[in-house]
Amino acid sequence: MKLAMAGLMTTTLLLSACGNNNAANNGTAATTAPAATAEATTAPAETTAPAVEQTVTDAMGHKVTIPANPQRVLASYLEDYLVALGVTPVAQWSVTNGTMEYLTAELKDVPTISYDLPLEAVTSFAPDFHIVQSEGTVQNGLYDQLNKIAPTYVLGDEVSKDWRKSLLKIGELLNKTPEAEAAITAYDQKAADAKAKISAAIGDESVAILWLVSKSFFIVDETRSSGAVLYGDLGLKLPNLVTEIPAESRATWNPISLEKLSELTADHIILVNSDGADAAEITDGAIWKGIPAVKAGNVHEFGRATSWLYSGPIANSKTIDDALSSLVK
Repeated sequence: MKLAMAGLMTTTLLLSACGNNNAANNGTAATTAPAATAEATTAPAETTAPAVEQTVTDAMGHKVTIPANPQRVLASYLEDYLVALGVTPVAQWSVTNGTMEYLTAELKDVPTISYDLPLEAVTSFAPDFHIVQSEGTVQNGLYDQLNKIAPTYVLGDEVSKDWRKSLLKIGELLNKTPEAEAAITAYDQKAADAKAKISAAIGDESVAILWLVSKSFFIVDETRSSGAVLYGDLGLKLPNLVTEIPAESRATWNPISLEKLSELTADHIILVNSDGADAAEITDGAIWKGIPAVKAGNVHEFGRATSWLYSGPIANSKTIDDALSSLVK
């Protein structure tokens, strides 16, 4: 329930902020064995085994039969993973005023579908395989309705909270395991290189990640989204206010008052500003200007099109790029 609520809260926040190759086809046609002669039989050339239809069990216990080579994959809010695997989705997640803008270049020709997956819209895209991120998004009979349109696999919150597990599972479902493993290896090497550079530049200085949206602040959890990148993969020091949030009440992004922010002792602030110019009402105020990192000029600001609000191999890689440009001079 906690994970489901955290996911729901994140979706709600993203709605406020905005308004996270052909489909997998790596099978090889079977080679027909040559006919035997009276004297000898010629062995067929060795070929890659063709992809086959597979039946798997998803996070909700559904038995799902996946086509051997799905051509029209729908995986709303999981597009980062598909792109990393070389798969173009049949439609991409959206809210009223936008999409996951950090993927604009990769998905520029992909039509949008509303985040709440209207059945008419899902039907219109004629998917042949559908991946859903969370159990909480397919309650009250929605799973059965979606599954009538196309085989539907629920990834589940337990897998979704770890982007590496998510990528490996999606790779397995789409016959793209080698691509998934290669993407993780490349990312881990990039993170290790960046960690060394940032450590050399700022030592044990702490970094806070704040999101300003609709004139309210949120601070990221250390284990999710861009927090997992900075504090996990890059080994940066946590700021005091993150460690003070009770573990049982943590969400991916945790609301925090401006008055509480006045107690922030972080040496650096990554500010994701979804309010644009309207943020001046707060950032020109005395409380904000009195925060030590602000006074020291150590605020590194990014707009709402940033990857910092999302998670996945591409989002996290872009977050590392931003961290390097901000912290290594």
